[in-house]
Amino acid sequence: MRILGIVPARGGSKGIPRKNLADVCGKPLIAYSIETGRQLLASGTLARCIVSTDDQEIADRARALGADVPFMRPAAAATDTAKALAYVLHALETLEPQDGAYDAVMLLQPTSPIRDAAIIAAAVARMESGNSDSLISCYREEYINELVMYDPQPDGTLLPRNPLHNKGVRRQEHGPAMVRNGALYVTRTPYLKATGSLVCDRPVLLEMSKLDSIDVDAPDDLILLRAVMCK
Repeated sequence: MRILGIVPARGGSKGIPRKNLADVCGKPLIAYSIETGRQLLASGTLARCIVSTDDQEIADRARALGADVPFMRPAAAATDTAKALAYVLHALETLEPQDGAYDAVMLLQPTSPIRDAAIIAAAVARMESGNSDSLISCYREEYINELVMYDPQPDGTLLPRNPLHNKGVRRQEHGPAMVRNGALYVTRTPYLKATGSLVCDRPVLLEMSKLDSIDVDAPDDLILLRAVMCK
């Protein structure tokens, strides 16, 4: 497959201002995803890897790190409510006329920087040899399931998601669940363009450890990431 890698990095993060440029072990957070993209280019897994951003400072820092930043993302694809599909389609519409068609797109979100390029390459090979339209990374969760989930109510009470919530929870009875961690998405472009979805109903699995699945969304996540990576 000819795969286009995209490192998405908009400038307007709210939970952690300037999150994609936050220092992690002496490097901006985005540097780790750029490095993974470079490794996947070297292995032949990716045909091209770009950074998609609406922010000039991020674009300049990314270029200084050796990243390919061929355009600035339009504002409409960089709002708080814009979905990933918007910047993915923008990248394809902009690049395919000059690069030729891409068979698939890979998202390397800077907020999930712990990845193993060799494991990714192997997972992509499995996807390519099968019939699935997408691949996602997940971690194994042994305990959390609907039996221990509640929805908060306006009056301060909790509404259980499962009517058996108070009957006891035994891990052996419900088994593990695979939880999507956001570190990697690969989607075939015909499926993406036809459905507007990044994940099909039977995606290929790339399993990661829970510790490697840190997704930086809030300040506490950044503290945890630094504790894990800056050894």
